[in-house]
Amino acid sequence: MPTVERTVTLINKVGLHARPATAFVQTAARFASSITVECNGRTADAKRIVKVLQLGAERGAQLHIVADGPDAEAAVDALRQLVLDRFGEPE
Repeated sequence: MPTVERTVTLINKVGLHARPATAFVQTAARFASSITVECNGRTADAKRIVKVLQLGAERGAQLHIVADGPDAEAAVDALRQLVLDRFGEPE
C-alpha cells in the first residue's frame, strides 16, 4: 500500500480550530487508512480531535497530510478538498 502525501494551505478565516477541526477529524475517520497531519513542526493523528487542535494551525498555515493504507489516495484528496472548500465557510 503506497503512502500518499499532499500539502495544502489553510485559507479559511479561523484556521483549524473548533468547527473546522471537527469536520477535518470526521472526514479522516471515514477512511481505513492511517492519516497524520503536520503543521508548525508538530504531527497529529488526523482522527483525534484533541491532537488536531493542538497543532495550533491558523489561517495561512501549511498542512502536510500523509495517509498510508488501502484508501490513502481518497483520504488525502477528501481532506485536501475540505480545506480548499474552506470547511464550508463563506469567504
